[in-house]
Amino acid sequence: MPATTYNLGFKDDEAVNNSSRSNYIYKDLSLYFSRNPVTGDVSTVSDVQNIKRAVRNLVLLNTWDKPFHPEIGTNIRGSLFENFTPIMVAVVREKIEESIKRYEPRVTVTDVSFGEAEQHLDNNEIRCTIEFTINNVPERIEEVELMLQRIR
Repeated sequence: MPATTYNLGFKDDEAVNNSSRSNYIYKDLSLYFSRNPVTGDVSTVSDVQNIKRAVRNLVLLNTWDKPFHPEIGTNIRGSLFENFTPIMVAVVREKIEESIKRYEPRVTVTDVSFGEAEQHLDNNEIRCTIEFTINNVPERIEEVELMLQRIR
């Protein structure tokens, strides 16, 4: 299995994509802490890429992982130890949709899907695609693709 299969959510973090339609530019530090060649400071991630990274981090965050806010997170990794029945897939989908709706006000989720061909149920791995629209740019659908897998 190629290494890029497991880094699907990270390839969006390094891209530069400033939307021309947005009234407000969202900006954050790059978690790779790469150096800006002009200023010599830490490079930034802005607009669409920043929101994609926030959605990815929110989905992968477990409850009790964030200090002083134990309620934030989806606890998806705990669900990966269960048998993946259609009911369990619906529960995981509901957790993802509810968490993004509650804690990421910049987006509206349109679809959460799980790739049937990319499921590795024996290893408790499943590919998840989250489609959403950014509230500043409602006509454009963005997506974040993740490989949900258990760690231990």
